[in-house]
Amino acid sequence: MLTEKFYDVVKREGVVSIVSWGECEPHIVNTWNSYITVTSDERLLIPAAIMRKTEKNVNINNKIKISLGSKEVIGYNDYQGTGFVIEGTAKFISSGQEFEEIKEKFSFLTRVLEVNVSSAKQML
Repeated sequence: MLTEKFYDVVKREGVVSIVSWGECEPHIVNTWNSYITVTSDERLLIPAAIMRKTEKNVNINNKIKISLGSKEVIGYNDYQGTGFVIEGTAKFISSGQEFEEIKEKFSFLTRVLEVNVSSAKQML
């Protein structure tokens, strides 16, 4: 499901916006492209140091949307820059092998946001 273009974007730095919503209005938190690890089965693992509101929302409603991009990757019609909107379900993990692997790369984390991708749409 994740295209080569998506992997090109993740390899370059850019802002990632993560949108969650529980019982109230949507909540947005940001991170960086370089913090995303894509597993062999195309789950996204994102280090979480704070993200407390996101976690509360995910515990109520595990649907999540993510927007990310890079101006360094050529998009449609040779447009300078491209981005993706990712939809999926999320949960936070705080133990296990994948947690330890991400913790080794990002010592600041307290949990890992795991996203099971259901769609990945290129936007530009």
